[in-house]
Amino acid sequence: MQYGILGTGSYLPDSVVTNEALAPRVGVSPAWISERTGIEQRRFAASGEATSDLALVAARRALDAADVPAELLDFVIVGTSTPDFPQPATAVVVQAGIGAGRAAAFDVNSVCTSFVFALDTARGLLTADPSARYALVIGADVYSRQLDFSDPRSSVLFGDGAGAVVLGPVGDGFGVLGSRLLSDGRLQELVKVAGGGSRHPLTPTSVLSGEALFSMQGRAVRDYVETVVPELLGTVLKEADLTIDDVDLVVPHQANAVLLRRTFADAGVPAGKLHLTCPRYGNTAAASIPVTLDDVVRTRGIDHGATVVLLGIGGGMSAGASLHRWAGVQSR
Repeated sequence: MQYGILGTGSYLPDSVVTNEALAPRVGVSPAWISERTGIEQRRFAASGEATSDLALVAARRALDAADVPAELLDFVIVGTSTPDFPQPATAVVVQAGIGAGRAAAFDVNSVCTSFVFALDTARGLLTADPSARYALVIGADVYSRQLDFSDPRSSVLFGDGAGAVVLGPVGDGFGVLGSRLLSDGRLQELVKVAGGGSRHPLTPTSVLSGEALFSMQGRAVRDYVETVVPELLGTVLKEADLTIDDVDLVVPHQANAVLLRRTFADAGVPAGKLHLTCPRYGNTAAASIPVTLDDVVRTRGIDHGATVVLLGIGGGMSAGASLHRWAGVQSR
């Protein structure tokens, strides 16, 4: 049986943080942010909003769009690197919130690539179990709680959000055509939050020293993106016997609009095939691909039978691409 996306949904917090509002906090000008990132604003979660709160709204919208009751879900998978708690998994909070009582629920953490890893995991689980039919896959992150605002090169990039899709049976020739997941642990130091785990448990001293905050070696990450994206895109298309000319839409992880436009242009992807939301929402980490996919569905639609590539790059370092033949779905 073939599996594809039946419905999409997303949620962005109400609080809009413009470059003009953020720039004084990080010690740069609004123009400095715009010129280097292409980002004009982002959303920050309210003080009472956790990752699961954002994920729940996106999940309900995706389920409504797919017309799939939560009770029929076999799996609930949340891709996130900012969970509600160290344990339990944020996915079980979502499972309880939507009433998906028969679904197995768990989290996947591949940082900003978490959604693509979770999506491929869901497809594998559905394919392996003849009795399973539906999976809810969510990407959700609240990065505003762990940003180091003394580091403008990374802190200006991120926003909070959640996106979700329902994966289920589709007709022959549609749905997921192929995928490729990559990891390179030798580069694990490039993107990280050092404190909070078993190696460096948080203490009052470590919190004050910034160990609980996000850090990124931007130049090395840029080099990784510029190297891996063309290779990954070419590989996943070649394995499906397709070329760039056959692709109708590319939905990338929304890291940085300037970097994305340059990298995908170098990979031969015309600007009109690339959909970006980071100018409005910033880098919403694991949420960025499903948020952007939902934005496409809501604002311009995706034609039945279109070839769609979802492609992410994240810490670890990690990368993933998922190739789809669009079956024609809705959004709420």
